[in-house]
Amino acid sequence: MTSRLGALVGATLLLTLGSLVATAPADGLPQLAPWCKNADLHASYRYSDSGAGHVWGWIVLRNRSAHACRTGGFGGIAYVGGGDGTQIGAPADRTGIPTTYLLRPGQRVRSLLQETRAANYPPDRCRPRHVDGFRVYVPGAFRSQFVPHPTTGCLNTDVHLLTHRPYRRP
Repeated sequence: MTSRLGALVGATLLLTLGSLVATAPADGLPQLAPWCKNADLHASYRYSDSGAGHVWGWIVLRNRSAHACRTGGFGGIAYVGGGDGTQIGAPADRTGIPTTYLLRPGQRVRSLLQETRAANYPPDRCRPRHVDGFRVYVPGAFRSQFVPHPTTGCLNTDVHLLTHRPYRRP
């Protein structure tokens, strides 16, 4: 019984330490700053490159507030259209290990976004639709921002066209 209890305590300690390491700020700054709110950050898109049926770009979050705040990890990204913000297809898949950053006023973080072109899929599977842009949720937010990005998406939510990485410093 004692060895089981010791193993349980050891496993709990490892899990706790692992979660602390995973959420430690990348820039080593104190965690006294508040978490960034949706109103603190301005989302935008910057094209990077394209080829082989894919487009790469950056979702950029800039601290537009007058105070420092923490952010990082993943937000939410999805195509929207119809002129009214209706979601088109599946939200972005997430890949990578999140990190927390302190953003002073004017500083930015960005998430690498990969888009697979809808034309890579048969029309009867994809069900192509015009996209007005992205709905972007900053990490931890419940309200979103609209970022213009006209393209074509797939209505079929089984077709995943978007993949994004955790936010990082440029």
